[in-house]
Amino acid sequence: MPDTALRDHAARDAALLEINDLKTYFHSDGGTVKAVDGLTVKIRLGQTLGLVGESGSGKSVTSLTIMGLLPDIGARIAAGSISFLGRDLVQLPRAEMRHVRGKDIAMIFQEPGTSLNPVYRVGDQVAEAILLHEKVTRAEARARTLKLFQEVGIPQPEMSLDKYPHEMSGGQKQRVMIAMALSCNPKLLIADEPTTALDVTIQAQILALIRKLRDERGMAILFITHDLGVIAEIADEVAVMYRGKLVEYDSVRNIFANPQHPYTKGLLACRPRLDTTRRRLPTVADYMLTTTDSDGRMVITEKTLTPARLAEIEGRGRGRLLHPRDESRSSSLVPSPPSSGERARVRGPNGDDACQSEIEKPLTLTLSPQSRGEGTREDVAFVPANQPPLLRIENLKVYYPIKKGLLRRTVGHVKAVDGVSFNVYQGQTLGLVGESGCGKTTTGRAILKLIPVTSGTVTFDGTDWTSLRGAELRRQRRRMQIVFQDPYSSLNPRMTVEAMLTEAMSVHRLGTSSQDRRDRAASLLEEVGLLAEHLQRYPHEFSGGQRQRLCIARSLAVEPDFLICDESVSALDVSVQAQVLNLLKDLQEKRGLTYIFISHDLSVVKFMSDMMAVMNAGQIVEFGPSDAIYANPQNDYTKKLIAAIPQPTMEAIERRERERSKFK
Repeated sequence: MPDTALRDHAARDAALLEINDLKTYFHSDGGTVKAVDGLTVKIRLGQTLGLVGESGSGKSVTSLTIMGLLPDIGARIAAGSISFLGRDLVQLPRAEMRHVRGKDIAMIFQEPGTSLNPVYRVGDQVAEAILLHEKVTRAEARARTLKLFQEVGIPQPEMSLDKYPHEMSGGQKQRVMIAMALSCNPKLLIADEPTTALDVTIQAQILALIRKLRDERGMAILFITHDLGVIAEIADEVAVMYRGKLVEYDSVRNIFANPQHPYTKGLLACRPRLDTTRRRLPTVADYMLTTTDSDGRMVITEKTLTPARLAEIEGRGRGRLLHPRDESRSSSLVPSPPSSGERARVRGPNGDDACQSEIEKPLTLTLSPQSRGEGTREDVAFVPANQPPLLRIENLKVYYPIKKGLLRRTVGHVKAVDGVSFNVYQGQTLGLVGESGCGKTTTGRAILKLIPVTSGTVTFDGTDWTSLRGAELRRQRRRMQIVFQDPYSSLNPRMTVEAMLTEAMSVHRLGTSSQDRRDRAASLLEEVGLLAEHLQRYPHEFSGGQRQRLCIARSLAVEPDFLICDESVSALDVSVQAQVLNLLKDLQEKRGLTYIFISHDLSVVKFMSDMMAVMNAGQIVEFGPSDAIYANPQNDYTKKLIAAIPQPTMEAIERRERERSKFK
């Protein structure tokens, strides 16, 4: 091999960034938090290291430590080194660190909406980074910005240069952030949860873009996320963190084929998958127990989870409850009994002989080992033919006027919901799935009359909600509640948990006295997995998952029959998400609740839902049993949603490794 080739090969193998025994601590009156406690990893040029863990594991603090962005008060690097291009960033003076930051190391933050300045055009914000680090004119900086916009795939790049952040979609804003990070040709790109808030289709585009830029530019990437499914799409090596410590560090192939640490096993298991029929999700707590020894050190004990125990966890709870047999068949797809050893098939609108049996009789499907990893059975029951729906939506429309001119005349309408019709039966879960802007959230709010309805009818238990007003509407609303997406913004920060829960009871005259309502509130907290002693706490004293449990408890405080869950787990870590999804299933079975479950994540919707409605541009484009829609999607839009979901399988990992080989 020629000397130049040997040098190039050695340069590629040498570590670009090497973190050795890093310890970052935060000090406060309440004590010391060891956010990062002894982290050792390294990244080479052209390589992607995935940093994985739940909120509070130390992932983001690691990135802020590398970038030199720790707060001046309360935070310090207690020990360790961060070697980058032969220099220790921990010891680097601030003035020199400013030259490194943005030029040699760049970062994409989690939420582009809050990372971009709302009063400056996006083109100017990207050009500003170029002007800061490069000796170029404004015209040259603008030309380079245009080229970057073209490279990251922003539509109509010349026009987009002069747009403000609010004029762009979430995916477009994230592309602007990527362009800004790449503006000075960094050698290391840190991506901190860059796809968490995005739809699965936009997420797939962003991941493909980051892979393409990494391979073409030969840069290194530190990719931070809580989702191992996303890691399988992009990483070469994976470092798993738990409570500040590195618990597993290996290639992506070994992590998925043979995980060693119980925490990694739990993270892999708790994510819903489209090709399984689980009724419940395993959680991290099923794989390990965390305690503290006499010296205050964390002790992790692995739990023995046998195949029989795992099957018991995943199989608890009821099976699917589908629409009446004739209605299911006419709406879209109906599952039919498969032959021995085959995967459950689906039929079209005409059905088959197996679907003509007695309507009230449950249908049992034998699913193949491929569908779940082991042979299982799942009961699929149909609602009796003579049972009326609990909720009937007929031709629901929500239009918003477009006004222009001095006199603000209406020149058109935005058809947010355009003729939606469906039924939901007692005890069912209907999943509404689609990308942002498809109309699913607007549909949920229109059902509750939280926004005006343009036309159509909403009939709940025989009552026409569209005609309700004033006191009668408030009285009926007790029966149908909503759990919002962001638990922090939907909870009053000045009210204690007790005040939140008992206020709703008082408004609807539930409970015989203040003490009775307080006892009910304490019982509710325990029912959702919290403690009665939490009644006197405020929302900021809880984690994200705990706050979502509070929102569920608040909705249940008025003893509803129906819950609308609007993206209620989309902002949660996958491990916490699994706990909340299991909780919702348990509450449904215990209280006989009926759900509309709204999400952009098809795998979560399939796990939760009996029936599924796929929405696009304000209309339902596909409707039917959730398992059947996944097994045989009919609409191109549904197929696109399914194809965009990350595939954390060895086959997919090996395929991506083969695709990368042409760049090496």
